[in-house]
Amino acid sequence: MMRRTGIVLAGLLAAVSGTAVMAEEVPPSVVREERSAAGLNAAGEIVIDRAGIPHIYAASARDGFFLQGYAVARDRLWQIDLWRKRGLGRLSASFGPAFVAQDRAARLLLYRGDMGKEWGAYPAAAKGWTEAFVSGINAFVGDVEAGRQPLPPEFSESGSRPERWQADDVVRIRSNALASNVAAEVERARALCGGAGAYEAMRAPLEPASHKLVIPKGLDPCSIPKDVLDEYLLGTSEVRFDGKALSLALRDPDVQEGSNNWVIAPPRSATGRPIMANDPHRAHSVPNLRYLSHIDTPELKIAGAGEPALPGMSLGHNEDAAWALTIFAIDQQDLVVNPKGAKLTEVREQIEVKGEAPREVVLKFTADGPVIHEDAASGRSFALRATWNQPGASAYFNASWAFTAKTWDDFRAAQTHWGAPPLNLLYADKGGTTGWLAAGFVPKRVAGDGLLPVPAGKAYGWNGLLDGALMPVVKDPAQGWFATANQYNVPAGYPYLLGLEWANPSRMERISEVISAKPKFGISDAMALQADVTSPFARRTVKLLAGLEGRNAAETGALALLRGWNGELGAGSAAAALYEIWTRRHLSQAAVKAIVPETMREAMGSASLAGVVQVLEEGKLAAQISHAILLDSLVGAWAETTRRLGPDPAQWRWGTLHVADFRPTLALPGRGSEQRVGPLGIGGGASTPNAASWSGDFQLVTGPSVRLVMDVGAWDNSMAINTPGQSGDPASPHYRDLFARWAGGAYVPFVWTRARVLLEAERIITVTPAR
Repeated sequence: MMRRTGIVLAGLLAAVSGTAVMAEEVPPSVVREERSAAGLNAAGEIVIDRAGIPHIYAASARDGFFLQGYAVARDRLWQIDLWRKRGLGRLSASFGPAFVAQDRAARLLLYRGDMGKEWGAYPAAAKGWTEAFVSGINAFVGDVEAGRQPLPPEFSESGSRPERWQADDVVRIRSNALASNVAAEVERARALCGGAGAYEAMRAPLEPASHKLVIPKGLDPCSIPKDVLDEYLLGTSEVRFDGKALSLALRDPDVQEGSNNWVIAPPRSATGRPIMANDPHRAHSVPNLRYLSHIDTPELKIAGAGEPALPGMSLGHNEDAAWALTIFAIDQQDLVVNPKGAKLTEVREQIEVKGEAPREVVLKFTADGPVIHEDAASGRSFALRATWNQPGASAYFNASWAFTAKTWDDFRAAQTHWGAPPLNLLYADKGGTTGWLAAGFVPKRVAGDGLLPVPAGKAYGWNGLLDGALMPVVKDPAQGWFATANQYNVPAGYPYLLGLEWANPSRMERISEVISAKPKFGISDAMALQADVTSPFARRTVKLLAGLEGRNAAETGALALLRGWNGELGAGSAAAALYEIWTRRHLSQAAVKAIVPETMREAMGSASLAGVVQVLEEGKLAAQISHAILLDSLVGAWAETTRRLGPDPAQWRWGTLHVADFRPTLALPGRGSEQRVGPLGIGGGASTPNAASWSGDFQLVTGPSVRLVMDVGAWDNSMAINTPGQSGDPASPHYRDLFARWAGGAYVPFVWTRARVLLEAERIITVTPAR
């Protein structure tokens, strides 16, 4: 049943809130729907605003999470169903034998410990919240099965159906965590095996730079097979329906998933209240990784952005406090080399296969963790030791501690319990307290530093985890603000080893210079900074060209275009186009060719741009070598830019090459144009606050899909954006409606009070218990 109305009936509101209320005015264009759902205890509402954000009103926290699950399933059923099937190793049951290997790999990475201990690591209410959340998902699945709601077209196209959820499914899946650094260990071992150890600072610089790499005793770097991580990669990969094989490829060191966040204390804030900003950077997709929502119940009120398959929000606020996150580079993984003949424990499981009989697979484990590779030639096996095997390491689930935090001391519970992924947590409350807390499980290594694989045994084992209360914190920073951008920020003198591989500090440098320059920093300033496309690292790199003279017209033209450039990677910038092509496609390659002996280059793999720039800055190379690297690479970049953008540099535009072009996991035949979002030229790069890392074809691959700016205590002033939209249904008006706004740095209101929510309302769904 559907109708339009100009008021929300007082009787319904009384049922939702449990109190008598006056009728409320809503815009006459608002559409009302009425539904019933099995498992809901009392009537509630889902108010969908004009940006597609659900604002959920329920009689209890339990019903609030139920309706959140129902709303998520309404918008993202295909996405979350695929997430669950991938994580649990149930793809073959829906899509056939081509996915058996991926299912086996995923099952190796599941949490297999005691579920009582797992749930006991989270707040006491968390299991009940999760049970309610999955009940809401299941209620929507029931509506689909009964024909009351349409089946998303991807299910029909793939010949599959959505499955029912259990609460344990949510926390057992570990392969979605941003854990590190097993891939880096393998790349480093391969480089050392090939004799390229002398070039590690250029290949993958460490912080602190003074740290010396030591090969663990008993480890032969050449004993690490090239395909050792193939199964790990398969188990952590997204689902592909194009039939292309997955294999381990060297990571691009200049494409990283990261995030920015900052908190402004009242003395530095233009509002007189704390301001909290967060824009997590992850791989772009359609729909994207995160979902904005708001839950309002008598005992719990929260709003923010989270993973659609998890209850609540990973970043956001409650009535009293706000929190934000970025990755903090704790090393939480080791590749363990088992000798020939090592005892392996076998677990046999049945994998359901569509159209065939179930297949039995054998999973192998050691005390360190799952065996992810067996080398037939040597008899060695390789196990993954990871903190995510511990209770309480479900990715982002420990945000549930923040839902009820009212004070700094309350919020420290989130820090001390946090498992994965490792994070910089920022905090602010209505009382004006602000601060930073590093969080995540830290392995206490008996020996070694986590940079290379280790031999099995006690010598390089783990002696438990560091007490979370010993992690570094800063309460009420003296400068009046605090920011993080995945850069090295371990306090000087901190006594425990956390990690040695951190992001390029360029984003943090730009954030710092912008905030420091403003005595009072406001909401609009925060939005502008999240969209900022200036790169201090680009300015630093261009300084290397000082004093050089072109040997030909191409070099002279390139030097003229880049000298004096301010490092702004705007979509309309010619210098940005040349710079990105130069640094990402020519400079590092020229440096490796000039510096690294040919016999070592294959083993070394890609050089980090940051490492190359550091080597050139140090001035230890002969002048003719460094000049040749810079000029020869500029010639190549000028030629490529000319080939791609034409002979007239005045017509070059970075946004002509650098585009956002999002496509779904499963493209439906004949509906590609409906499902595709883009292409749209954009600015930015990996080293700008508006992080916009691109792949080899210049297409945007990672960056901020969701941005949130919160006015702490005056929550109605908060702003947000999500791209391309809240819905995963191409037929929905909220599938791509936010894309152009996001690309242009615009936001939508993310309001809090009911009166403001109703003014923003587009649709009101009344949900009553099924009888």
